[in-house]
Amino acid sequence: MDYALYLLVLALLAVLGRLPLGLVFRLGWLLGLAAWVLLPRYRRLARRNVEIAFGRTMPPDEIRRTVRRHFGQLGANILSAPRLARMAEKDVQTRVEMHGLDLLRETLARGRGVVMAINHIGNWELYAQLIGHIREYPVGVVFQPQRNKYINRLIDRDRRRLGMETFSRRDGYVGAAEMIRRGGVLAILIDQHAGDAGIWTPLFGKLASTSPLAATLASRTDAPVISVSINTIGTARWRCVIEPPLAPAGRSVAELTRLLNVTLEKQIAAGPPDWFWVHNRWKTPMPRFLGGRRLKRGYHLPPEIPVSALDPFRLVIRSSNWLGDAVMSIPAVEACKEGRPDLQLAILCPAKLAPLWRRVAAVDEVIPIEPGETPRALARRLGRTFDAAILFPNSLRSALEARALGVPRVVGYPGHWRSWLLDQQPSFAAESGGHHANRFMRLVFHCGAPESEGLPSFARAPRRRPAGDRPKIGVCPGAEYGPAKRWPAERFAAAMRMFQESTPADWVLFGVAGDAPAGEVIVRECPFAVTNRIGQTNLDALMDELAGCDALLTNDTGTMHLAAFLGVPTVAVFGSTEPDLTAPLGDFHAILRHKVECSPCFRRECPIDFRCMTRIEPAEAAGALRAVLDAA
Repeated sequence: MDYALYLLVLALLAVLGRLPLGLVFRLGWLLGLAAWVLLPRYRRLARRNVEIAFGRTMPPDEIRRTVRRHFGQLGANILSAPRLARMAEKDVQTRVEMHGLDLLRETLARGRGVVMAINHIGNWELYAQLIGHIREYPVGVVFQPQRNKYINRLIDRDRRRLGMETFSRRDGYVGAAEMIRRGGVLAILIDQHAGDAGIWTPLFGKLASTSPLAATLASRTDAPVISVSINTIGTARWRCVIEPPLAPAGRSVAELTRLLNVTLEKQIAAGPPDWFWVHNRWKTPMPRFLGGRRLKRGYHLPPEIPVSALDPFRLVIRSSNWLGDAVMSIPAVEACKEGRPDLQLAILCPAKLAPLWRRVAAVDEVIPIEPGETPRALARRLGRTFDAAILFPNSLRSALEARALGVPRVVGYPGHWRSWLLDQQPSFAAESGGHHANRFMRLVFHCGAPESEGLPSFARAPRRRPAGDRPKIGVCPGAEYGPAKRWPAERFAAAMRMFQESTPADWVLFGVAGDAPAGEVIVRECPFAVTNRIGQTNLDALMDELAGCDALLTNDTGTMHLAAFLGVPTVAVFGSTEPDLTAPLGDFHAILRHKVECSPCFRRECPIDFRCMTRIEPAEAAGALRAVLDAA
């Protein structure tokens, strides 16, 4: 197939070689417009890229015209390139206006060589045919070999026929650097996405992975960098503009790379339809779009551009539906925010959890899902999309929501009939063992968030109670999952009485309306004042009141995790569930558990004698409360 394609190219070149250049240019323009009609995927990509670059200043109608004209000019220039390659050098030069050639000659006359930063503007293949203007100097080009070895040889032969030395990226850059030191000109393309090896620095206000090769070779050879562009100015007519040189002295590779992007912005703005907009210049890396250790050269933000001025990378994280799971995922969300400086992080969550996420400093926006709201209705309400989505729930619905929003990169664990909706799936399973918080952490590490060792942790809140004051202790006797997670209310009351005998405290009961019977038992069996707030607080009020407590005695429930997030020490009673999986995060908690032969069973209701809970004595809870309160 490679050889057949090579023969087809030779036949095309033979035909084009017999046609007038003007006709070839117009034919290419028509083919480009046909591609604009027939290739909607590339049309959308070009429009997105033009919007990134000029969306602040260019009206939508002009953006559409720019994209359409881009396809026409791209087709015209691509088809013209092989025809130009077979024209006499003097005939080619009559088609191209030269501006700034004296700058290039003056720089070369100093004998240090030049790194020429070239780009995909207009007819970029003309670079090879314009070297006649500086034929007295060695001229070379760094190139990326084509997959088709026959076409690669054809291109290489044409360049060498014109007097160029060629240096493959696969072979390293020793020979290229030596040619610069001999006083030659080395051309390097600088405007393509450079992947994990690039420097992430702004291009039109949005971070883009940019090749540091031109800046690196300039720094190593002490040669100036000169940017050059070739714009289309008419039918088979072009203008070559040579910019003033940039000296590497006193500049880092990252700074010099950034300055090349500044020049590139100016060159593109001189003729917006001419740049190669169908290249995914602001590509979302796969899989580590949040940065991570694979970014060899990291980010470079010049001091004159604040992070707030960047066009952000928009990430939406779909929160878990349960309060406890949502709290356990907070460290993973915070790790995402540390991954890249331009991250704008939104949380998509059930409306009932919105108050929690509004208190997480790493979150820039909270998007509540109203009860009964369909994915399509959600998308209509928001009317916008994001660069990527990370799904914490394993549900099919969460994937449908991301697709309805039009997110181009959706990441999540497979399963639940949703694998076909995911663009990126980790190779490990969600149930890889360890605490549930690590399940979320592994997913964001897979996306490039900075990795850390050990279980994530919340910090204990500073001690607020003056010496001698009565401690305020919260009690949560319920658990929405089912009765198997609920320590008997009578035992909560007994533990409170034992604690009160030695340390008088102010007691507050928390829970949902369904926990009211347990609250009534506790109030009835305690011979001291107990404030009963069960069923009387929304999530905002619950967080405010929990934050005022010195400790919480609780079952394994969402309120337990909420207290840990707020830095409140907890004494947590575990029976049917496993603390290795769902213990509160932090080292300032106490776990009460008597592991029996059938635990953890994870049942909602105990089918036998509830032994895992009844073996936990009230005295243990009272003693554990004293211990967590006494801990500094």
